[in-house]
Amino acid sequence: MQLDARVKEKLRELPDKPGVYFMRDRNHKVIYVGKAVSLRKRVQSYFRKATLRSADPKLRGLIKSVADLEYLVVRTEAEAVLTEGRLIKEYRPRYNVAFRDDKRFLLLRVQLADPFPRFTLQRIKKDDGALYFGPYASASSARETQSFLEKRFGIRQCRARMPGEVQYKHCMNDIIRFCSAPCVGKVSQEAYMDRIEDACAFLRGERKELLQDLEEDMKQAAANQEFERATALRDTLFKVRDVIRQRAKGEKSLAMRKDDARAGVDELQSVLGLTVRPRVIECYDISNISGTHAVGSMVSAVEGRPARSRYRLFRIKSVEGSDDPRMMAEVMRRRFARADEEKFTPPDLVMVDGGITQLRAARREMDELGFEALPAFGLAKQYEEIVSDLDGRMSSIRLPNDSKGLHVLQRIRDEAHRFALTYHRKLRSKRIRESKLDDMEGIGEKRKELLLQHFGSIARLEKAGEEQISMVPGIGPALAKAIYDGLHTSH
Repeated sequence: MQLDARVKEKLRELPDKPGVYFMRDRNHKVIYVGKAVSLRKRVQSYFRKATLRSADPKLRGLIKSVADLEYLVVRTEAEAVLTEGRLIKEYRPRYNVAFRDDKRFLLLRVQLADPFPRFTLQRIKKDDGALYFGPYASASSARETQSFLEKRFGIRQCRARMPGEVQYKHCMNDIIRFCSAPCVGKVSQEAYMDRIEDACAFLRGERKELLQDLEEDMKQAAANQEFERATALRDTLFKVRDVIRQRAKGEKSLAMRKDDARAGVDELQSVLGLTVRPRVIECYDISNISGTHAVGSMVSAVEGRPARSRYRLFRIKSVEGSDDPRMMAEVMRRRFARADEEKFTPPDLVMVDGGITQLRAARREMDELGFEALPAFGLAKQYEEIVSDLDGRMSSIRLPNDSKGLHVLQRIRDEAHRFALTYHRKLRSKRIRESKLDDMEGIGEKRKELLLQHFGSIARLEKAGEEQISMVPGIGPALAKAIYDGLHTSH
């Protein structure tokens, strides 16, 4: 196999240190992320002749697709594992299928919207408004930290969202686990939330004096010849310290990525000839299949990094069939028609996912709404070209593959595509589920509306039993059975 000269040079420069490596294809897209105890030994092993002879087809395909290499040196193997996991989730490389199928690392989750929140351990981070800490490479450290938080701050362990007298009758956690027992009013809701905030601050590394207290307890137990207790406290101290240390390392890595993103924003101002530094960038994308369930997305980046609180979704209303430019025009019209609203602040740069056709549709709407001076560009996928339409003439810019400015645009473009596609799939799935009711004999629009009002969604209706369904006004036992059977025939 003939290697690119750039790849050969980087293979020679690889350090004999732990870290994470990125493999990119000729379009500079990340196709594989891996970890290594020794970056030099691990990465060089891919490109030996013996590897190509004996490797399976998937690995050979990966090696032949590599056009560039990058790496990140870390201090320990555990840090490499965590960094690899985060980067795989960020880039979604197509050759990392095996990793995605593996068991994921534990996270600590707390839902602050609950009346009396508690900490739970999960392996999947959901977009549910909860606060997550981790992931943690050591499952035992994560579990020990959860236990420490519950005991030290009096956090409840019971599963009921709103615990009361019924739960307390069967619980002794206020005696054996130091629970503050908010279920029976031993502590007020306000005081309990203060405990939760203190626990979260500890996980953020803001209460380091608690580790010192734990160390003092360990030393005192040893001095009192309570060796079993001293050993238990020592183990807890080591594991909780490990969790806090992992967070500190993650924040340091995040700060490095922030610096790269800011440098990318500076580069974009220069190469695009912008008079205003593009601190806030908005990117727009359209998702549809043959014109059905068409949606648009707007994602925003501040200083080159995603700002999820600024994201917006648009369900296409005025366009039928598959017409991406007209859909893009509708999204831009709805977005920028809000200019008179008090909270509306225009971005410094607009980008569309697509070429000159989508860009011209967006530009036309922006101009008509008085945003002629707001710069707009497209990012065409085929060659990752930045396209512009100045005075009706198309021009394009191709940045080098290692351009930090290009990386900023690629990340926000990919995020816009992901956001639109996720919403499109959600609408399609919802429609498929609702169609089950449409096809049932005896279920007209009125009864369908009653069912949805009562249960809130088809998903909740599917979980209900026949007796629960029959309690809906206008739905008797016989119809309830037909509905239940109809919803579960394909299960």
